[in-house]
Amino acid sequence: MTLPPDFVAILACPVDHEPLLYLEAEDVLYNPRLKRKYRIEDDIPVLLIEEAEIVDESEHVRLLALHARPNASNSDGSSTDESDATTSDSINPARGGQGEDH
Repeated sequence: MTLPPDFVAILACPVDHEPLLYLEAEDVLYNPRLKRKYRIEDDIPVLLIEEAEIVDESEHVRLLALHARPNASNSDGSSTDESDATTSDSINPARGGQGEDH
């Protein structure tokens, strides 16, 4: 089952209290800033710090690519393209992976 976009929008990482990327194909929520992956079990996000999986750089890159895949849907239902940011410094999950304006 897909998590509803309005539900995903209110979820936050328990460590930095910032939004998470929802990777429906992997059934996980991901914090690219801290490289922490949270599983979803029986349609319930497991947002416990001690249950998070800290990913290495190659997994981080893979997850960001999965999030930015062309024609993939974001948690808000919008489409992404390959021009999306691919580094954790410029990710703003609330804006669908687009870099922040500075």
